[in-house]
Amino acid sequence: MSDATPTSETPGFDDMARDIAEVPAVEVIVTVAVNLMSAAAVKLGLTEDGDDHKDLDEARKLIHALAGLLDASTTEISSFHAAPLRDGLKSLQLAFREASVVPDEPGHGPGEKYTGPVFG
Repeated sequence: MSDATPTSETPGFDDMARDIAEVPAVEVIVTVAVNLMSAAAVKLGLTEDGDDHKDLDEARKLIHALAGLLDASTTEISSFHAAPLRDGLKSLQLAFREASVVPDEPGHGPGEKYTGPVFG
């Protein structure tokens, strides 16, 4: 048996597509948003290892993508899901502002194109 031969332990494309088809769109959006939030927190150095993974340029991109996703999905997800995601986004934006050596002008920080200026 070669390495290229699929095993019964590896799910096929049809199985994965069927699994994805069963997941409501709201759950996919929320999952992606939570993943973006988690990645941004790591890049901001907000984890236990802190400065080991800190990269503000990467954090900016992730926060901006999160803000865009939340802005685009506002009418698609309920406020039950949206409110905590918006709160998390604001917390990340404020953490970014605090971590920046040279702060962005109000309204020009990551994601503020979508959220407007963020103040503490």
